[in-house]
Amino acid sequence: MESLQKQVTDARKSVRRASAMPKPALQLSVIIPIYNEEDSIAVLCERLFAVMDRLGRTFEVICVNDGSRDRSLQVLREHAVLRPELKIVSFRRNFGQTAAMMAGIDHSSGDVIISLDADLQNDPDDIPMLLDKMSEGYDVVSGWRKNRQDAAIRRNLVSRMANRIISTISGVHLHDYGCTLKAYHHDVVKGIRLYGEMHRFIPIYASWMGARVCEIPVRHHARKYGKSKYGLERIFKVILDLIVVKYLDRYSVKPIYLFGGFGMASLAVSLVSGFYMIWLKLAEGVSMILTPLPSLTAMTFLIGIMSILLGLLAEMLVRTYFESQNRTSYLVRETFNLDDVDDAG
Repeated sequence: MESLQKQVTDARKSVRRASAMPKPALQLSVIIPIYNEEDSIAVLCERLFAVMDRLGRTFEVICVNDGSRDRSLQVLREHAVLRPELKIVSFRRNFGQTAAMMAGIDHSSGDVIISLDADLQNDPDDIPMLLDKMSEGYDVVSGWRKNRQDAAIRRNLVSRMANRIISTISGVHLHDYGCTLKAYHHDVVKGIRLYGEMHRFIPIYASWMGARVCEIPVRHHARKYGKSKYGLERIFKVILDLIVVKYLDRYSVKPIYLFGGFGMASLAVSLVSGFYMIWLKLAEGVSMILTPLPSLTAMTFLIGIMSILLGLLAEMLVRTYFESQNRTSYLVRETFNLDDVDDAG
């Protein structure tokens, strides 16, 4: 009897030790935002898992159901029963692709994160190419739909124009920011917070943080099921988001440079117009009320003062943001011979 009790006790201890041991880190995390793609999920899972199984690496597939109104969630659950690597994050309502990408990144555990569309236009067979390119030392590998199978003018032409504008403004030159098929090192994207339509700008964020970014051509297939969720209104959203991204890069730490600079320029205009108004009155005998100069002087003066005050307010908000979250205004890649120092950022 005592021997049996000892065996049970030893078994319980071994179970506790096994449960306490850290789980092996996953090598790959595949993130798939899904919105009303019930017809594509079965084919996607079949092709994706075939590729992932051939790679011979530990992996997980995180499908983020972005408030689908069809049977997407039910189909995902059916496949998750068959493949434990398939994990599901389901939103209460539709929040958009950027939010879905952010949720996938937050719930991922892999050393390398791969994003993929659910509409079968991205080819899972291109994933090994992205990983091979990352093995050359790149932190971000972006797909380029060189032979894009979409409407020539409404999608392709507009996309090319948008990509050129984004590349010029950001300084990160890619042919195809809109391609979801990308691979990232875990430490590059984990600290990024995404809003609006900013998921396409992840390579820009990564490059600004010192990551090595490259682009390779990938296959692109025509949509078989459903219809595209994007329209031309997306262009205006992208432009506005790009303005935000550029602001965060240049002025997020010192917003007074932007607001204060605009304020000082307004005050300079007010000063010049005021002196010119006085000169016209004294030298030319022109009544002030006969010109728009009094209104221009007053308006630019008020705008200048308000801009400077907004810059001061933004400075206080920035300091509150960094100090409340114990963040720093710099990022450390690595350290040598330093003990008990966490990587900043």
